[in-house]
Amino acid sequence: MTLENAQLQGITLYSHADDFRSHWIRYVLAEKQIKYQLIIADEQDEDIASLNPYNQLPMLIENNLKLFNTAIISEYVDDRYRQNKLYADAPAPRAEQRQYIWRMENDWLKLADIMLRHPDTLDTKAKAAAQKKLRDTLISLTPLFQHFPYFMSENFTILDCMLAPIFIRLKHMGIELPAQQCRPILLYCQRIFNRPAFVKSMTIQEKNRYSAFINPSA
Repeated sequence: MTLENAQLQGITLYSHADDFRSHWIRYVLAEKQIKYQLIIADEQDEDIASLNPYNQLPMLIENNLKLFNTAIISEYVDDRYRQNKLYADAPAPRAEQRQYIWRMENDWLKLADIMLRHPDTLDTKAKAAAQKKLRDTLISLTPLFQHFPYFMSENFTILDCMLAPIFIRLKHMGIELPAQQCRPILLYCQRIFNRPAFVKSMTIQEKNRYSAFINPSA
């Protein structure tokens, strides 16, 4: 377990060095310009087991509060620190954002979990099926990325914080999107990956692995 950020603003984040859920929360914190203590860990660390009954990352601690569900962490941070709001304030659009997060968790992130498993526990047949399903889904949803600079919005939102860590890992999952057919998604990725906060949110391991997709000077 290693400590990456020395400056502290009441928040301690236990994060995996290269994991899309941990990256999602690091991206939220970066977009909101929140200073925090970052502890790089993995699920086998004894500290995680003692603090978290599910032994999962990321985990956020602030004062006596411990949170270890990614969607709950992201919403708490956005409500607790009001600058650069990522969630809608009005009930209807906020509920819609929550529903998209729930759907992506169930439809996309679970597929990513299958594809990104350690080689020792990887089920190759399940990976191939997950690759096809996610690839076909993204191709079919390409029109959603045509009309707005961000995901179905003129403004950057929590949904972009969730999607970007998945999209930058597509190649690592073994998914190649057809360039012409999926041009709106690929242009969306360029916009998101070049945001300064996205680059800032990445660990050294992630910057090394996904260097082809980012502008280090962003």
